[in-house]
Amino acid sequence: MGSLLRTDEELIQIYDRHVKTVYRVCFLYMKNKADTEDMVQNTFLQLMRYKTAFQSTEHEKAWLIRTAINQCKDHFRSRWSGTLGLDQAPEASVHQDFEIDETLSKVLALPPKYKTAIYLYYYEGYSTPEIAEMMRKPQSTVRSWLHSGRKLLKLEIEREGELA
Repeated sequence: MGSLLRTDEELIQIYDRHVKTVYRVCFLYMKNKADTEDMVQNTFLQLMRYKTAFQSTEHEKAWLIRTAINQCKDHFRSRWSGTLGLDQAPEASVHQDFEIDETLSKVLALPPKYKTAIYLYYYEGYSTPEIAEMMRKPQSTVRSWLHSGRKLLKLEIEREGELA
């Protein structure tokens, strides 16, 4: 594949096509609007630096999701990000620009590896091999995460049913 210098118009078109997906993926990790917006911005800055042509719109989307995941993980690995872990972010600071229904809120409460796999599979429509490639994990690991995540969701739904 050759090098590609994207025009402003092409960058805007890519942004418009995928910003909502990138935002939702970043929100899975960041859990608050300000940090999510920072990671979305960082993801699209990476796009501006990425000079290889995409094979398709799906390849473009998968690259942006992988980059968004990496940006979020890097943020939490950084010693400058403070001492809050991924699941310790205060829930009171959560504000998002998309609707979270009851099921999605349960997905968001899952441990990160399960939450990401389940979100990409059920909400973005990716296959297990595609998710494995994006997350740089074996397909068997992704299948295991999907299985375990579904079991946790089922337990949570059954527990809530008993409380009702």
